[in-house]
Amino acid sequence: VQLQASGGGLVQPGGSLRLSCAASGSIAGINVMNWYRQASGKQREFLATINAGGRTNYADPVKGRFTISRDNAKNTVYLQMNSLKPEDSAVYYCHGQRITTTRTYDYWGQGTLVTVSS
Repeated sequence: VQLQASGGGLVQPGGSLRLSCAASGSIAGINVMNWYRQASGKQREFLATINAGGRTNYADPVKGRFTISRDNAKNTVYLQMNSLKPEDSAVYYCHGQRITTTRTYDYWGQGTLVTVSS
């Protein structure tokens, strides 16, 4: 499975963006889908996760502003980002994990740049 993130761009503070992560194959077998971001000069930061059952969890900096969702029929995961702040500027990555009894498979998208600036 290959992941392709898109939807980044330049947005003003307080604005919204929706990121998409499209998979080349089915994501139905991917147990967990996540979004991360990495700002310039900083470590990659976990943002949000959604499991196969639709349960979600968020990091504190984005809780209440970002929403993760998945559409298995379209093999796509989304990150709706509202009330964006300049500190949200970063490269955003999607990540998937397929967990079997013997190993865990990790899949990463290539990243999409989000810039929040007036």
